[in-house]
Amino acid sequence: MHWITIILIGLAANLDNLGIGLAYGAKQTKVPIGSNIMIAVISMIMTYVAVLTGGAITGYISLSNANFFGSILLCIIGLWTLWSARSSNMDTKKAEEFDKDKNNIISIKEAIMLGFVLSVNCLASGIGIGANGISAIWTVISVGFFSIVTVGVGSHFGYLLTKTFIGKYSTIISGILLIFIGIYEMFA
Repeated sequence: MHWITIILIGLAANLDNLGIGLAYGAKQTKVPIGSNIMIAVISMIMTYVAVLTGGAITGYISLSNANFFGSILLCIIGLWTLWSARSSNMDTKKAEEFDKDKNNIISIKEAIMLGFVLSVNCLASGIGIGANGISAIWTVISVGFFSIVTVGVGSHFGYLLTKTFIGKYSTIISGILLIFIGIYEMFA
C-alpha cells in the first residue's frame, strides 16, 4: 500500500483549505463543524470520482504508461500550483467571496460553494492517483480527514498562523508536495 503517498495527497490537496481557514480565522469568521464537514464531504466525493476516472484510464493504456502519465500529471499540477502562488493575497480574497451574507459565519449553503472551489485540487490529483493504481477509499478518507483538520486548525488559529511559515507559504508547500509525490510515484 502507498501509505506515504495517500497521506501526502491528503495534505497537499488540503493546503488551500488551511489557507482559507487561516484567512477566516484572521477575520474572525467562524466555520461551524457542519460547514467544515460539508466542505470535506464535497472534497471526498470529487476525489472519489477523480480517482475512479484515473483508474479507468488504465483500461485503455498499459498500467506502466498510466502510472507514468499519472505521475507526470501530479508534477504538472504541482508546477501549476507553484505558478499560481504568485498572488500572496489569494486566500484572503477567495475567503471573502464566500461569506455572502457578511455575517462572519460560513453557513452550510456557503460551505457547499466553497467546497466545490476547494475540491479542484482534489480532481486533478485524484486522476493522477487513480492512474497510479492507489487505493480510492484510503485516498478519499485521507482527503476528508485532512480537509476537516486544515480548515478547523486554520480557522481556530487564524491570525497567529498567518504569521508562520506554513501560513505564508501554504500554496507553495502544496505545489512542492505534489511534485514530490509525482516523482516518488514515477520511481516507486
